[in-house]
This record gives sequence, structure tokens and C-alpha cells, in this order.
Amino acid sequence: MANIILVGAQWGDEGKGKIIDVLTEQTDIVVRTQGGNNAGHTVFVGKRKFVLHLVPSGILRPGKTCVIGNGVVVDPLGLVEELRALRRLKVKVDGNLFISETAHVVLPYHRELDEQREILKGKHRLGTTKRGIGPAYGDKAARTGLRMLDLVRPDAFARKLRIRLKENNGVLKAFGARPLSFAAVHDAYRKAGDALRPHVTNTVVLLHQAMMRGASLLFEGAQGTFLDIDHGTYPYVTSSNTTAGGACTGSGVPPHRIDRVVGVVKAYTTRVGEGPLPTENAEIADLLHGMGREFGATTGRPRRCGWFDAVASRHAAMVNGIDDLAVTNVDGLDTLEMIRVCVAYRVANQQFDYVPGDVDLLSQCEPVYVDFPGWRRPLDKARRWRDLPGRARAYLNAIADLTGARLSMVSVGPARDQTIVR
Repeated sequence: MANIILVGAQWGDEGKGKIIDVLTEQTDIVVRTQGGNNAGHTVFVGKRKFVLHLVPSGILRPGKTCVIGNGVVVDPLGLVEELRALRRLKVKVDGNLFISETAHVVLPYHRELDEQREILKGKHRLGTTKRGIGPAYGDKAARTGLRMLDLVRPDAFARKLRIRLKENNGVLKAFGARPLSFAAVHDAYRKAGDALRPHVTNTVVLLHQAMMRGASLLFEGAQGTFLDIDHGTYPYVTSSNTTAGGACTGSGVPPHRIDRVVGVVKAYTTRVGEGPLPTENAEIADLLHGMGREFGATTGRPRRCGWFDAVASRHAAMVNGIDDLAVTNVDGLDTLEMIRVCVAYRVANQQFDYVPGDVDLLSQCEPVYVDFPGWRRPLDKARRWRDLPGRARAYLNAIADLTGARLSMVSVGPARDQTIVR
């Protein structure tokens, strides 16, 4: 069986949760490799809606093993609550969910620092979820972070937490924020550590042993290519590597064991938070929001919306090595008479067919559009490629050709069976 990396090829929220759920049917282990509970995957099973933040989407498929890899930053309190919610819904999470012992821990001072820094930036804020993800990754890079193996060892956790809390309370005081109580933080996190201890293990060894037995792996990405700390629209990015390379460093599985990369895009473009979005368009945003679509799974914030950006998707295919393309939310365009696709950017007399690394230059870019006729009929009942109207097939083939990847999957609704596999 193939080992597959699944990545978002836009600014996140591409509908990866649904595509992961479909691919998991033929996979043994699903691995989350980066990010934290600042991202959410929404999956519909029948009429039941599941919103997952840290737990891999494969948990909703009986008999599958799920792994939270070393590249993830884990909010223990949030994860405990997520597991409680899944248990209430009769989803099995014991014996089939494993957490890397070297994954870093998000602590309350990370969340406080996240909020205070956003306040300090004022109108130049990044638009973070204030979940403490950036500061937690900052501590990881500074080699001062606490890891899951610390959390589940009471003596080590108390000793290290006391040191880190003293330093971070000093920083919070400088911001004018209230210091955190050692006793309150310690007690809450110790309880979470006790609850999570049965899940914590050396997941690198676990994954390699599984591959030796012939198991297939699906690597689940959070966010999207242009929120990558290195390849995204910096500084309006997240704090981890959301691109395909992050799946290897965030799991301990080497690149030569990867067989295929699947990129997920919406049939249009969205992003949450601040930063440039070249094809942003108020008309399509109003249409999608009016349909009840494009609100964040984690924050509930309305997403910014625009036309499909083939410059961005082509750049994402290059960075990730995307082999196959999955296009979601095609049914969101059902009522449109004309659909636009951005094929280049223009600034003054200069034209770009890639995404500039300078965010200020990108902010000045004007999209060069090609127009496609809309199909003006609902697609939600389509189950095979030939069920789609000719104009929809033409549009999908065009954006795949512009991206430079094979069109493999098309989603025409949130349900599992509303997925067309070519």
C-alpha cells in the first residue's frame, strides 16, 4: 500500500478533513504532523458532523490507528476535552490513538503571550487564533519548551514548569498582563497528563515498525501551503511547515518512504486572518457566506473569499511535489453565470507566474483573469465524473492543467458519498 502525504494547496480550510476521511478507507494509519488546535477539520459521517482539532480524522474510521506526531504542538487541556467529546459520540479513542512523547506542549503563558502580542501590533496584527501556537513553537526553537514526555513525569514537569512560569510571568508583567499561578497551572496540567499518559509513546518507532509489517500511512496536514513558515506569505503565516516536507520532519518518516502527494484545493480561494489574497472578491464572499459557507471550524470567523488562483496552486504544486489534485466545494459555484480564474499576477509592467516571496509586492499584485462559463445547475447529486455537466468538467480540467497535477478527486458536498474519484 502507498504512503501518502495530503496537503492544503491554498491558505488552509480547503476541505482536507473530508478528503482525508475518504482516503483513510484504504489506509492503515493516519498521522498528524504539524500545527496545533488552531486548525480544525470538519467531517460529516452520515448526518453527524465532527469537528476535530488535534485528533487525526482517521479516528472516525473503525479499525484505523491514529498518531499525533512529534511536529505537533499539543494543548493537553484541549486534547482531553476533544477525546471526551469523541467518547460521548461513541468514537473509539483508546488503544488506537498515540501521541509522540517528543511533541511540544502548549501552556497557558503561550496563549497569554499570543494575545498580548496581537494587541501590541494593533492594526498590523497577524490575525492569529490566540491559541498560543506561535509562542509554543518559539519555545521549541529556543530549546526551552516542555514536551509530552515532561508532562507525564510529575517531578520533571513540576521542576521545569516552575522555571518557565517564572520567566514568562516576568514577560507578561512587562505587557501589563496578570501573572499565572503555578498551583493552578500545575494542577490542571497534571490531571491532563494523567489522562493522556496511556496514549504517549515513541511514535517514530511505532511508525517504522508498522511500515516493516506492510502498513500504509496517510500524513494529515493542517492549514495550507501559503501559511507555511518558510514558503507562505510571511509574516502572515502559521508557525510550522505546512508543506509536504513537514510531514517527514513532523513524523520521523524519511522522504524515500513517501509514494505520493495529494494536494487539496477549493474550486475557489479562501483565507482566514490578515495578509494578501490577490483574488479576493466581495461578490463571491457575499454569495458563499449567504449560503452559510466559509466560516472557520475553530473560530467561527467568516473566511475571506476570492476566485480560484492558479498562480498560487501552481506554486504549491512546485513546492510540495503534488502528484494528484482533489478539488472540493465545487457545488459552491453552482449558481454563477461566469467563473473567473487567475492565471498570472501583474504589477505595473511586470508579470508573475509564481507567488512573489515579498509580501508587500504580493499585496500590490493585480490578478490576470480568464473567464469560464458557469454550469448553472446543482452538482450535489453527481456521483460519477460523467454525471457532471460539460462546463463543470471543463472548468475542473482547466484548473488541474493550470496547477500541473492530475485531477483525481472532486467533492460536490460535505457527505462521504459526495466525492467523485476519477
